[in-house]
Amino acid sequence: LHAAFYDHECPEALIGSLMDGLTRDRMEVDMIKLAGPAFEGVDNRLMSLQLVEQRLTHAVLFSPNGEVLEPAELLYHAPVLLERGSFRPVTKVTQEMLTRALKRMRGESDMRGREPVVLMEMTLRNLQSLGEKVAHADFLERVDVLRVLGRTVMVTNYSRFHNVTTYLRRYTPERIGLVVGIPTLAQILDEKHYGDLEGGVLEALGRLLAGPVTLYVYPWRHTATGEIVTAENFAVPAKRAHLYAYLRENLFVESIEAPADPDLSVMPHDVLALIQAHDPAWEGLVPPEVVGVIK
Repeated sequence: LHAAFYDHECPEALIGSLMDGLTRDRMEVDMIKLAGPAFEGVDNRLMSLQLVEQRLTHAVLFSPNGEVLEPAELLYHAPVLLERGSFRPVTKVTQEMLTRALKRMRGESDMRGREPVVLMEMTLRNLQSLGEKVAHADFLERVDVLRVLGRTVMVTNYSRFHNVTTYLRRYTPERIGLVVGIPTLAQILDEKHYGDLEGGVLEALGRLLAGPVTLYVYPWRHTATGEIVTAENFAVPAKRAHLYAYLRENLFVESIEAPADPDLSVMPHDVLALIQAHDPAWEGLVPPEVVGVIK
């Protein structure tokens, strides 16, 4: 056990020693925080990540300054606005989506002047940049970028959105807003992702939209045609057209506007490719606050 404490390069060993063979079948761990002289050099963000990796919990949260957060304290009866992404890197579009969705959510009638808890969520799948292995250094670099932007980070092992809202409903009955782009909206409505659910896409949407939930949809430029696609002109297969119309008419799906003349076709992986190619054009595609951090 003491050897694991001082093996700061191996958070897996430390968590394994502390848990001594316990699994999710026997207990769930909401958070872990190690402090004191024996733990100097231990990064609690990596410890939190290990809880998710080793499936001792489904989600962990930490503040912009790296402090581990107790989910119940942060989320209890609070409205929540969540943006999911790889954040590799955060782009101006990423920021603009969140800013405009936040403005829209503040105006919802049930908000009553309250500020939502804003979460930037990364899934383990988004962190598995080296095959099936999570790259810890890469994870910390992404978190450092989000820290500069003052964002609270949420890491989960949920690949599907309806699991995220189900998790949040453990703590709050209040409004939940999800910031998504058109490509993500298409994935949410694609029935192929729900083959394991008896109710298919209808069951998934029922879980996703339980309670007051709104998808705030940001426009996207089709890379092949150049067409600007919004929630209004988004094309769905004919057999789901009535379902999508129902979601729109009942304000489960709302369109948010983009600023004039944005480059809506740029994706994070495009910006990453520019960075890796040492092309200075990337600096114009990310928020100015994070240019220095990335460099």
